[in-house]
Amino acid sequence: MKSILLFAFLKGLSLLPLPSIRLIGRLTGRLGLLLPSRMKATTETNLELCYPRLAADARKKLTDSSIINTFQTATEGSAAWLWPLPKVLDHVLEVDGLELLQEAKKQGKGVVVLAPHLGNWEVFGLYLNNCECGSSSQLYQAPRDKRLDRIIYKARSRGGATMVDTTNKGVAMLLKALKRGDIVGILPDQVPNEAGGVYAPFFGRQALTMSLVSRLIQKTGARAVLGYARREKIGCRHGWKILFRPVSEKIYAEHIIDSVTALNTVVEHAVNECPEQYQWEYKRFRRVPEGELRPY
Repeated sequence: MKSILLFAFLKGLSLLPLPSIRLIGRLTGRLGLLLPSRMKATTETNLELCYPRLAADARKKLTDSSIINTFQTATEGSAAWLWPLPKVLDHVLEVDGLELLQEAKKQGKGVVVLAPHLGNWEVFGLYLNNCECGSSSQLYQAPRDKRLDRIIYKARSRGGATMVDTTNKGVAMLLKALKRGDIVGILPDQVPNEAGGVYAPFFGRQALTMSLVSRLIQKTGARAVLGYARREKIGCRHGWKILFRPVSEKIYAEHIIDSVTALNTVVEHAVNECPEQYQWEYKRFRRVPEGELRPY
């Protein structure tokens, strides 16, 4: 029933222009700020951990802005998932740094594109497969709700992307894609299980971080870039700006800790460009090294 209601809500939103979709996101976000919630508590905790030197009033302002942006990301799902692909791409207002992806692709060893939970990663995933750099394989963790899974899977793959499960078979598919010289898209800031990650600094705090990116690079010689779709309004036009950012050469280090630390650092730099559009309500530090207290 929940998935049916959610789909009906998103379907209704998809009939509206993007400014109206965003307005509804802002309004629902402001309503959400009026009530205590897990989202608000987690956001406050994460911002306190990651920006300890930020003044209390500035942190509150950032908390409020983050939650409003989170609701906008949610309502924008109606456009990213249900609009025709050309209509979504028509709302890409500007692209910065595409040459980084193009140069990495020319080296012929595949490219790992790091796409953190920043801005609208649904839109970024669609753009990635339609930027004239070839096809992409994108790591996909299916939601438990089968109906929602079908909606998201169809939406993300409609631009031609190959959606790959987070299984050993899926990892093997990613390796094959990179060895063909293709693009692989990964959300690098999800908390893995203990076997799939190592602890490395993230905003100065030890965070269990996936080692998959580093191992893919080590096994294939692939290059890496970071990218995201930032929510923008340019003049009277609402849409997204696609940004690609370089990674530190340390991400190619043989020592896994050095590589994973470099991965977290490049994500930090991107988050600092627009921290209000990062998914701070995600419990990034829910797994901690032995002996440390859990923050949530």
